Amino acid sequence: MLSGVQPTGDIHLGNYLGALRGWVDDQHDYDCYFCLVDLHALTVPRDPAELRAKSMECANLLLAVGLDPDVCTLFLQSHVPEHTELSWLLECTASMGELRRMTQFKDKTARGGEEAARVGLFTYPVLQAADILLYDADRVPVGDDQRQHLELTRDLAMRFNKRYGKTFVVPAAAIPAAGRGARIMDLQQPTAKMSKSAESPQGVVLLLDPPKAIESKVKRAVTDAETGAGAVRYDPAAKPGVSNLLELLGLATGRAPAEVAAEYSQYGPLKADAASALVEMLRPVQQRYRELTAEPGVAEKALAQGADKAHAIASVTLHRARDAVGLVPRP
Repeated sequence: MLSGVQPTGDIHLGNYLGALRGWVDDQHDYDCYFCLVDLHALTVPRDPAELRAKSMECANLLLAVGLDPDVCTLFLQSHVPEHTELSWLLECTASMGELRRMTQFKDKTARGGEEAARVGLFTYPVLQAADILLYDADRVPVGDDQRQHLELTRDLAMRFNKRYGKTFVVPAAAIPAAGRGARIMDLQQPTAKMSKSAESPQGVVLLLDPPKAIESKVKRAVTDAETGAGAVRYDPAAKPGVSNLLELLGLATGRAPAEVAAEYSQYGPLKADAASALVEMLRPVQQRYRELTAEPGVAEKALAQGADKAHAIASVTLHRARDAVGLVPRP
């Protein structure tokens, strides 16, 4: 299994409940590769010092939530050069037309203009395909916004295999089990997914937010004007704000949102309990993060260990691909 996270911005509750908490379980059930995709971060301008700092912050947070470098393979994409070399071979397999159809490229260039966009923004889905195919991954957890990119990966793998012979494992999307892969919504705009790029920081709970900040954000969460019996119910279409709070409280306490709703008749107590449950859920993560940052070198050692493990696998796959296309073997 392979999955990745871009080490930019701040990791928030949506990342944790939607993906990272599931990774912690998955590492014991699958041969897992978790990649901090720092090369993908370069598709837009970044401050170099900030990118470096955010990469290490992200690594420490992944360790803090429970990823074990002795169980899974945790590494920085830029530490394994096979990613970029395989990306070139796949770029020579992909077509301009299919990359132009990528929704994220179209959306981002619609806002900023295609002429100003970096070439990397256009080609990064191919690098993403290389990330996956290097490790013979047959299981790839993806959100709705990445399904198109996984389909491109499958198409490129099948095309390459047909043209050059069986070289790559064709991956499949991993469908989250019940209660996994939650889609956490913005507290201020409950019809939009919680995101690093949200317009208002008040709608996004960060993993490193202090308890008071979490309480403030949850208590200010948008609900609706309905009062009286039945006002607190799980109905995402009609009551997105209330339903989001019920889902958060349910995920933090291991219960179904509809079950949680039966305990409340007013929004105030629901918000108070949701805030308290989130604070308690994140307390051990924040404590472990403080311990890790107080021990210089722990994250660096974990990433170096992961890069060595990743390189050992990726180099074999890259050799297969190089041989398939007819490149002369390296001395």
